[in-house]
Amino acid sequence: MSLLAMILLASAAGGLLSVLLASVALNLKAEWVPVMVSYAIGALLGAAFLEILPHAMEHSGGFETLSGAVLAGIFGFFILEKLVLWRHCHTEHCEAHGAPVGGDHHHDHGRSGLMITVGDTVHNFVDGVMIAAAFLVDVKLGLVTAFAIAAHEIPQELGDFLILLHSGYSKVQALMLNLLSSAAMLLGALLGYFLLAPLHGLLPYMLALAASGMIYVAVADLIPGLHKRVELMHTAQQALLIGLGVLTVWGGGVLAEGWIGGQL
Repeated sequence: MSLLAMILLASAAGGLLSVLLASVALNLKAEWVPVMVSYAIGALLGAAFLEILPHAMEHSGGFETLSGAVLAGIFGFFILEKLVLWRHCHTEHCEAHGAPVGGDHHHDHGRSGLMITVGDTVHNFVDGVMIAAAFLVDVKLGLVTAFAIAAHEIPQELGDFLILLHSGYSKVQALMLNLLSSAAMLLGALLGYFLLAPLHGLLPYMLALAASGMIYVAVADLIPGLHKRVELMHTAQQALLIGLGVLTVWGGGVLAEGWIGGQL
């Protein structure tokens, strides 16, 4: 088997494995989805601050430039969300602006789902480039890297599923969007194989863009919804699930790094 074929196969298998394992969210009852959004917030913030940004720092020219890229990314996602709102309607009294229609307002008509899909697609593209880079160094390193990426993506993909369901997408639509987003890993692997040198300098900033999308969705779209329930029990439940989301991302990263160290 050629090196390129191994890179593409490992990228496809890694992306598909993480999506399929995370699709446990499809089995959740509808009433559990809003509750589990707290877990999704923790998974997003954990992935952004504990996994993506530290990796970006390893390859960046400086903290100021990278933090500027994160700031620009957050501003960009703000503009993108405004464009989505503008597309729905031009008045202050419509569903896109959160006005209740026929009862309680349960989702945001796809806004946060769109934001997270964009950010996750960029992240998956960068993961594909990283897999290609590892294979170009050593086939064993490439296989271990692909496995590690799939392992630490599972809690993040679970969070993505929950956000898409919470955002109003059906279970089938959520699965299709996540599979489509994971296909970006194949594109990243392919371009990484042929264009790794030109792309290498852009990797930190692509990672910063992916992290900014996750931070924006968690802080601007999801956390405000948690403040609608101020009871002590609900607050404790939300805090516990946010912490659990962060811990699963951290734990997945620690286990993956330990496994890599033991195999190399």
